[in-house]
Amino acid sequence: MKNLVVLGGGYGGMKILSELLPNQLPEDVMITLVDRVPYHCLKTEYYALAAGTVSDKELRVGFPEHPQLSIIYGDVIGIELDSKKVLLNGDRTVSYDELVIGLGCEDKYHGVPGADKFTYSIQSIEKSRLTYSVLNNLGPGSVVGIVGAGLSGVELASELSESRGDLKIKLFDRGNHILSDFPDRLSKYVEGWFHKHNVEIINNSNITKVEKNTLFNHDQPITCDVIVWTAGIQANKVVRDLGKDKDRLGRLTITPHHHLPDDDNVFVVGDCASLPHAPSAQLAEGQAEQIVEVLKSRWKGEQPPATFPTIKLKGVLGSLGKKQGFGMMADRAITGRVARLLKSGVLWLYKYHNG
Repeated sequence: MKNLVVLGGGYGGMKILSELLPNQLPEDVMITLVDRVPYHCLKTEYYALAAGTVSDKELRVGFPEHPQLSIIYGDVIGIELDSKKVLLNGDRTVSYDELVIGLGCEDKYHGVPGADKFTYSIQSIEKSRLTYSVLNNLGPGSVVGIVGAGLSGVELASELSESRGDLKIKLFDRGNHILSDFPDRLSKYVEGWFHKHNVEIINNSNITKVEKNTLFNHDQPITCDVIVWTAGIQANKVVRDLGKDKDRLGRLTITPHHHLPDDDNVFVVGDCASLPHAPSAQLAEGQAEQIVEVLKSRWKGEQPPATFPTIKLKGVLGSLGKKQGFGMMADRAITGRVARLLKSGVLWLYKYHNG
């Protein structure tokens, strides 16, 4: 009996399960899923959990049940590629024949002293719960500093401004405009929304140090009751510690078939894989579909497709509270109510198709 081990039940891991189960898995193959928690988490919505506008339960989707699927709960602390073993906390090990690494990402602090100790995060459901608790226990007039004005920082700031209109929110961004990866028109629309909702944007910021309740912008101290870090990500530490080729974010170099160049039994999906596109749920799912094609061909004793088509990304959607949004669809900028409805619809469909 072969054992396909999937590390992480995120978007990539969940897609692999849904593609193979219930009836695309050979009888001589078992799947072992390893995850910290007993459900798939909708990571794209962690900002809403932290802001207190959705419940924890709304962001959980149960893993499928199948006689050829076993689930192990725990933390992955290492991978021994030579012996084909995964090391878990509690001195446990899991042996694999084929492995899919989908352990996700962590905050990247860019060497800023104190950032890892004195800021809060929305990179995991556990950290988002903690951030929710801290933010929603703040008194009226408290100051919240959000470092990083990419998609996560913008969505958190907007959701929090609607949830807690009594708070003073400061959004720190390194660029001249927030959402620098988007067209200027879209960035200006979002900046206008923040201006109307009394969220202060601090452009051209450079956070040089963080202390308890204080961040330093260009070495000038700014007092904050809570500081949330959304200023970059890097691959999971287990992946960064593997002695394999990686990019500057610690993501593993992979072949067009999504496995390690020198080990075709180890696939990498999502935030752990070095790809030309920015990490996203769409990209992880696209990878997962192609990984499944490789596995199914291999299990049949056939050669996988020589090449795969480029993974098509439909676009990016972001929310500005519960009524407005923004995004790029087919290289076209969209803003307002339509963008927000589209994002809500995409989320609903995802939850519907995953049980």
